[in-house]
Amino acid sequence: MTWFRKLLPPPAAPAPAPEPTLPEPEADGDDPATLRGNLAQLNRFVNQNSGRLPGESVVTARRVTDVLREVIDTSEIRPLDIYAVISVKGILQDYLPTTLRSFLALDEAQLTVPRPSGRTPIQSLQEQLEALLDAATSVLIAAQAQDADALLSQGSFLRTKFSGSDLDL
Repeated sequence: MTWFRKLLPPPAAPAPAPEPTLPEPEADGDDPATLRGNLAQLNRFVNQNSGRLPGESVVTARRVTDVLREVIDTSEIRPLDIYAVISVKGILQDYLPTTLRSFLALDEAQLTVPRPSGRTPIQSLQEQLEALLDAATSVLIAAQAQDADALLSQGSFLRTKFSGSDLDL
């Protein structure tokens, strides 16, 4: 029986795991529907890789996407300003996916090894996600403040329009 083993080729090495990829955004538009579609795609990517990401990082990444959704939802009241659109698209299509892909590309044996900065890749990932959460929250606050400013302006207009004139004695 050993002569059969000599005729068989040696077993092949296992194929490396495919690198996690996030498909290109569905569309490159600035409209809320397109942004929501790209956001859903990013959420699927986070969910699909949740077993390979630290639990705390999955939660933080989803908090980032939740805040981005809130920013996009402000468009139901008034159109998003260009700065909000640029910020949302940057986080949605570049910063968050790049951060996650960079972490997922690391060798698992290196995830808990401190780097020259003193932090492990897991700690660095969480730090970067928290920075993205802070940035997304700032955009949301600015979008909401713009809505509040618009409401105050409308109130001033209405008071002036429908109250007695300043010239009335």
